[in-house]
Amino acid sequence: MKAALSEAAAERAAHKQPRAAYVHVPFCRHHCGYCNFTVVAGRDDLAESYLEALARELSWLERPRRVNSLFIGGGTPTHLPLRLLDRLLELATSWFVPQSGCEITVEANPGDVSAEVVGVLAGRGVTRLSLGAQSLNRAKLLVLERDHDPDDVRSAVDRARPHIGSVSLDLIFAAPGETLDDWRADLEGAIELTPDHISTYGLTYERGTTFYGRLLKGELVRNDDEQEREMYLTAVDRLTAAGFEHYEVSNFARPGHRCRHNESTWLGRGYFAVGAGAARYVDGRRETNHRSTTTYLHRVLSGQSPVAESELLGPEDRARELLVLGMRRREGVERAWFREQSGFTLDELFGPSLAEYVSRGLLEDTGTQVRLSREGLLVSDAMWPIILRT
Repeated sequence: MKAALSEAAAERAAHKQPRAAYVHVPFCRHHCGYCNFTVVAGRDDLAESYLEALARELSWLERPRRVNSLFIGGGTPTHLPLRLLDRLLELATSWFVPQSGCEITVEANPGDVSAEVVGVLAGRGVTRLSLGAQSLNRAKLLVLERDHDPDDVRSAVDRARPHIGSVSLDLIFAAPGETLDDWRADLEGAIELTPDHISTYGLTYERGTTFYGRLLKGELVRNDDEQEREMYLTAVDRLTAAGFEHYEVSNFARPGHRCRHNESTWLGRGYFAVGAGAARYVDGRRETNHRSTTTYLHRVLSGQSPVAESELLGPEDRARELLVLGMRRREGVERAWFREQSGFTLDELFGPSLAEYVSRGLLEDTGTQVRLSREGLLVSDAMWPIILRT
């Protein structure tokens, strides 16, 4: 009992004093048509100034912070020249000081992963490499406007494996023209590379992307819902059969290789974040930096706050968010844990909605725990807005 209370106290402390951090690097060689992230392509001339701005924003923390996970994403951090990549890692780890066993993740484009890049990453203590493979099908990569080919993915895995403890692949399904057999072949190709972690995402057409505009013009055709459903379930079944643990809606890991940084986020814990478009959650307040890289640079280098949005979550809003985040995990949400963390019970906030979704077979309720069913995994994104409004 004392151990459980101690763990709960540590959990509450993690919201006030985060032990996770994110650093955003927006630079890419090419802006893919489906991408809605904070990205800038063809502006490598801004890289030096960007690192200067990161150093300035980090200095506003006033003192280095100890972390158990550090995630450097983008954009494409590995697109930076070696000298600046090394400087980025030095800067990040001097302000977000890795504690014993810290997970340090860097996102990478497979075409960037040279032996020299791996050497810089390993030399700065990177423990996890997340490769934006997206596919091992050359034609599909062209449709997705990726600037690497399948051999680049294989080479990147081979180069990283001896030096970096965990290698992850991102895959996209339901690309225009993709068949179920194409997707099965992608999964088999990924499994053959023996990565430690695989993330699978259905292609989305976000407003503001070129893919969205092309969809409206009829230049791209969206896969039908039934085919996308079959692709998702095929990934679940094939990857779990291959020994991967399906631990979150879109994520699969070998034992011991879950992404601890993302798990911390799904548990509703706080995290620091710096860089253009970066979102942080510290002591109940959510803040998001300006998404424009040039605006971010101007604001920070002139001594102004880069924050574009800020919201202090009240107890009930935080509780609702805690449920939605926690339900992404395949373990779901334990009633006792939820009450300890939020001060509310699941039933007093969500009773009718939970009962309805259980009756429809979208949720499973053991009495002590609520989790998504197999059917619920397919429609979870549509469920959360309703639960948040309950």
